Amino acid sequence: MAEKQDAPFSISCSICLDVLKKPATLHCGHSFCMGCVNSYWDQEHKKGIYSCPQCRTSFSPRPVLNKNTVLADLIENMAEAERATPPGTVEISPREVECDFCTVKKLKAVKSCLVCLASYCATHLQPHYESAAFKRHKLVEVSGSLEEKICSKHDKLLEVYCQTDDQCICLLCVMDEHNGHSTVSAAAARKAKQQQFGKKKQQYQKEIQNKDKQLRVLKQKMKALQSSRDAALDQNEKAYAEIVMMADKRRSAAKELIIDQEKAAVSRAEAHVDGLEREISDLKKREDELKQLSLTGDHIHFLQHYKPLFDSTEPDASSDLSIQPHTSFDFVTRAVSDLTEQMESMAQSIEELCVKIDVDLNPKTRQELLMYVCLLSLDPNTAFENLLLSEGNKKLTWIKRAQKYPFHPDRFTKYDQVLCSEGLSSVCYWEVEWKGPRVEVAMCYKGAKLEENSFGCTDQSWCISLSNAGCSFWHNEVKTRIQVPCSSPVGVYLNHKAGSLSFYNVSETGRMELLHKVQTTFIQPLYPGFMVSRGSFIRIITPRSRE
Repeated sequence: MAEKQDAPFSISCSICLDVLKKPATLHCGHSFCMGCVNSYWDQEHKKGIYSCPQCRTSFSPRPVLNKNTVLADLIENMAEAERATPPGTVEISPREVECDFCTVKKLKAVKSCLVCLASYCATHLQPHYESAAFKRHKLVEVSGSLEEKICSKHDKLLEVYCQTDDQCICLLCVMDEHNGHSTVSAAAARKAKQQQFGKKKQQYQKEIQNKDKQLRVLKQKMKALQSSRDAALDQNEKAYAEIVMMADKRRSAAKELIIDQEKAAVSRAEAHVDGLEREISDLKKREDELKQLSLTGDHIHFLQHYKPLFDSTEPDASSDLSIQPHTSFDFVTRAVSDLTEQMESMAQSIEELCVKIDVDLNPKTRQELLMYVCLLSLDPNTAFENLLLSEGNKKLTWIKRAQKYPFHPDRFTKYDQVLCSEGLSSVCYWEVEWKGPRVEVAMCYKGAKLEENSFGCTDQSWCISLSNAGCSFWHNEVKTRIQVPCSSPVGVYLNHKAGSLSFYNVSETGRMELLHKVQTTFIQPLYPGFMVSRGSFIRIITPRSRE
């Protein structure tokens, strides 16, 4: 019922919605303005029967109304008390409950009355302690939600608990729609319910202890893992430093050897150069003398001087240059080649070590896998027209009626498939529930004309097909039958950098059973994808520990 802002509802007339004037109380206990209730009865259609405007209790004959002097005095006392409130009184804070009877300046309520269904400040609460009319009223700790304690149908106090329907009701409800149900008082129902608190508390404490134990174990494992990591990193740095130092020594030694050999070869070559230059000069001089002698016309002069030229030592034709600079450093080339082969062998060993590290550190239990949980959601822009997305794009269901999805270039138009919005390129783990004749869980690259192919039919998608008859793995149109029976849910683990993709059965106890593992090289982010057949559904779940 509506009420005026300045009129406290507990002393308001439910007919005129204003403060009671000459309050008159009917036999049913409700009070109205005397003029309002008489006018109401004068306009009643049923002749000879008069009812309460609030609870519809009938009276016959028409009751004779008298002024309720106690209620009238109470209203007058409250008005006087409020007028006498000191002007400097502190008002309530937003978190506190205000007095329902303060009209000028709202004060903090200290008690609530379950009969009046109102809250009172210390001043307005006094009549409940002083007047005999409020002797049977029940005062409780102040509450700002008294409306929740009233029956929405009968406007009566909720004081009975229906065990059949598990809800609080009023006394009129017991005789109305809850007639014949098992009912007890609210106090008795609370006592029975509260007896269960001990067992529930023990359950919470046990779960807290288990979680604390799991937390301690997990922290210890994390600490051990960090220590192991630090030791491995330290060993790796030391090994790398030793390799670099040995390579640097080899480089320096080879450099010095090359320089020394070059200096020796150049020194020998320079000696040969000097000798050759002297021989060339001497030969040119003799050639010139021979030429001059051959040109003279004096026969006596020719015969007197030719013999020294002919008797001179012939140049050594075998004195060829023995040094071969272009082959002097072949031994260096061979040494560098040998070193390169050693480095390549070492790099291969390091690569094999990295693979072994990845295998050794690969999560082996569900508790370890849960450290890499990622959140996924289905992409409506890729969904086939007969696929219905629900539960915040977490559930996928095949339906007969086609959905009116708008056009999108990424949408599947030939196969009952959909992709997730998230592309994965790190270490991730997620799980799906499934039910129905057949579903598929896949990982694939995006943007490779996927709408023209089903999952597993290209070299850019990896798919596991699940059904009650069995499961199989597909990649590039090659089918691999899986001997392990499939169940729900299914877990998927991806280590993108290591090229590892694994599919697991997840039991109710959290035990992991490997269905299939892929070891390859991924060159793009992978998008989770699903296919559901007629009568099937898939739900992406947020996995939690079941231990």
